[in-house]
Amino acid sequence: MRLAILSDIHDHIARLATALDRVRGTDALICCGDLCSPFIMRQLGEGFAGPIHVVFGNNDGDLFRLTATAARFPHVTIHGAFAELELHGLKVAVTHYPEVAGPLLDSGRYGLVCCGHNHQYGVIRRGAMTLVNPGEVMGELYGAATCAVYDATTGDVMRHDLLLAGA
Repeated sequence: MRLAILSDIHDHIARLATALDRVRGTDALICCGDLCSPFIMRQLGEGFAGPIHVVFGNNDGDLFRLTATAARFPHVTIHGAFAELELHGLKVAVTHYPEVAGPLLDSGRYGLVCCGHNHQYGVIRRGAMTLVNPGEVMGELYGAATCAVYDATTGDVMRHDLLLAGA
């Protein structure tokens, strides 16, 4: 099973389109928050056919409209501020905040923990447990636009640079 992991889209339509193209063929998509506007939720729902799991971030403004937009897509699930998932036997925790993700990883309860918020790509491994921050799709804060794909079979994490053609 391969999981696409995105965060901090911040209404960047073009970079989200690139990210969705790069993660095509993965089994599910996790969004760690800061989509911002309902049209980004629509783009996610229309652009990815598999299950999509979304948590909210600190810049997701109109939660009612984001949730109403997500409701139009049966494969999109809004989890609020935190998600605890079991995907093909893998226990996954999803939050927007790294300061929450660290203790979740330390708890030993999850094979995969996903977060965003600080806009910086990073992977931390502790034995069989992995924390992934996919960085920012937006690509404006630090000059890197990234997303990640986690392979649950191998434990590998692939970074996708959305600013490089074909990367």
